[in-house]
Amino acid sequence: MAERSFKKEVEQLKLGAGQEFRGEAILCVTKALLQSGVSYVSGYQGAPISHLIDVLNDAEPMLKELGVRFESSANEAAAAAALSVSVSYPLRGACTFKAPVGTNVASDALANLSSGGVKGGALIIVGEDYGEGSSIMQERSHAFAMKSQMWLLDPRPNVQTIVDMVEKGFQLSEISNTAVMLQMRIRACHVYGSFIAKDNVRPDFTRMDALSNPVRDITRYALPPFTYEHEKEKVEQRWPAAVKFIVDNKINEFFDGEVSDVGIVMQGGMYNNTLRAMEILGLADIYGNSRIPIYVLNATYPLVDAEFVRFCAGKKAIMLIEEGQPNFIEQAVNTILRQADLQTRVEGKSVLPMAGEYTGGVLKAGVQKFCTLHRPDLLAPDEPMLTNKSLPAALDTLGTNVQGRPPSFCTGCPERPIFSAMKLVQQEVGPLHVSADIGCHTFAALQPFNLGQATMGYGLGGAGASPLSGEGGRRPVAVVGDGGFWHNGLVSSVGHQVFNKTDGVMLIVDNGYAAATGGQDILSSAATVDTRSTQHPIEKAVRGVGVEWVRHITRTYDVAGMRDTLREALTTETKGPKVIIASSECMLNKQRRIKPLLRDAVKRGERVVRDRFGVDPDTCTGDHSCIRLSGCPSLTIAPNPDPLRRDPVTRVIDTCVGCGNCGEVAHAAVLCPSFYQASIIDNPTGWDKFKQRMRDAVIGFFQRRLERKAVTA
Repeated sequence: MAERSFKKEVEQLKLGAGQEFRGEAILCVTKALLQSGVSYVSGYQGAPISHLIDVLNDAEPMLKELGVRFESSANEAAAAAALSVSVSYPLRGACTFKAPVGTNVASDALANLSSGGVKGGALIIVGEDYGEGSSIMQERSHAFAMKSQMWLLDPRPNVQTIVDMVEKGFQLSEISNTAVMLQMRIRACHVYGSFIAKDNVRPDFTRMDALSNPVRDITRYALPPFTYEHEKEKVEQRWPAAVKFIVDNKINEFFDGEVSDVGIVMQGGMYNNTLRAMEILGLADIYGNSRIPIYVLNATYPLVDAEFVRFCAGKKAIMLIEEGQPNFIEQAVNTILRQADLQTRVEGKSVLPMAGEYTGGVLKAGVQKFCTLHRPDLLAPDEPMLTNKSLPAALDTLGTNVQGRPPSFCTGCPERPIFSAMKLVQQEVGPLHVSADIGCHTFAALQPFNLGQATMGYGLGGAGASPLSGEGGRRPVAVVGDGGFWHNGLVSSVGHQVFNKTDGVMLIVDNGYAAATGGQDILSSAATVDTRSTQHPIEKAVRGVGVEWVRHITRTYDVAGMRDTLREALTTETKGPKVIIASSECMLNKQRRIKPLLRDAVKRGERVVRDRFGVDPDTCTGDHSCIRLSGCPSLTIAPNPDPLRRDPVTRVIDTCVGCGNCGEVAHAAVLCPSFYQASIIDNPTGWDKFKQRMRDAVIGFFQRRLERKAVTA
């Protein structure tokens, strides 16, 4: 199950020519694919393009009517490999995944695709996850596009522009026989807007046509001597064809301004932030009309030399806004201008930070510095000068007043008790080397758990631990999620350890679906999905590749059971890989699933019981070991009700979801008896009311008795 349903939005995909489509940009991409006559789409979920995968899943009945096949791929490499169909046939295909990590995983398939070239349009929609909101390493897709010579589109964050770039991306791919990357930044994906729809298009050449008349062209194989011809073809034929198409179809945009001797050039994705910064400085209005001429690169690779020469002619300086590093575009532009004997100065990283996200504040400081150097008269005389160096100073001031909040597990997360148990085991066996993996369990590297040495990639936790196999009686621990297990881990971690006789412990966290990417179903999902094959046990797959020591914990909240199983795995005489499968549903998705059901049941007058936990303030000693071992956000501190005790007590706040982890941890660690469980009953039965009256009577009797004794004393 995905984190949300798009069945309502999917209805908009049926809109025809002349009708208005309104929605989020990433949803508009889906409509643009259908308008372009796409034959097949493949992809692997991940921010910020997960919604594209989820929409395609919900739209599958409509896709079938149009003759479009959608595949939820095992990983990004599988998604990219599907584009091989467009090498041999005039079929338009698209794949999508998170960049740059997805591009890295798919690199082998993409490199082969770019070598032989394509006959049908091939579009690679990459979710560019760069900046402070990113959960991955900071890299750019630009380098990969240059390395493999695939054209890179970076559309201006405007719904109509994005739709146009999808449609023209297919055309560009076909005319130049080259795959095209469409880079969707986080902010661009979530822009809202509208565009006038066109009719959805059924492919003229169908997948059945391809199967009925298979074509084989050996010259498209990435094998010598054909690869040498491919290299010449890229430079002599594909590149000129791409440049001509970009110019003829006005892919890049020019916006005039009243100033003639300076200009601004930017990646398309930087347009909105830059115009906002310019508006604050009085250099543009709220409608995007700029006083300074602007050249927007919706195609950031290849660059068009003639357009740069025309834009820069007569200008003493331009500001080049290129987010991230290295500054590939800036270096290329300097070469273009010098070869054309233009002495226009290029101010890029000289007025902007070399690395980091170009937020509105950063761009405002950069534009102001550029104008101060070359046209100070454009700035208001009373405008205080900002520098990029002043921004960290402002952040330092904030840091003294605002407490840092590192990412952490959600309230009730079933992974939290796993690492609480691991902390308890460490007290017995000593510190553990924990090879981490991509997913929510990466948070265990932070407080309060501090578990995890390094993360190398999705599903690679087992491979990362393997070099430390069973040295001196110690065993490394590896963590792999169920999403990572099916993505890459079955072969690269489990199979790798079996083949190399690794003596270690591998913990597979089974949430029931790919929880970290939004709850998409996978092979081991418990749900029945009409369009997918699910309910394939992880344990069966693990044993199938040769693991003999396997334990399955079906309830991760059993901290004592988790602790004992981990201890057994670390101390058993059995050699080779030992796998523990820890299963409990992702609490975030579970709450999304059950809360509407419970609300409906209450409205219908049905009896509904909700469990909550609390701490008896009179019993709590203020030790707070429960907080240190579980880190649950619903645990906090409160003033001690006893005037003779100074230490604040633990308190459970209203965000508690009743998972029981706090109490389980307390009892497993033999901490204290202060936790209690309370049941909240909606629409109680007569029996429930009778029991409550009896409890009130008995408890009230003893309370009054204690009060009388206290008065007598």
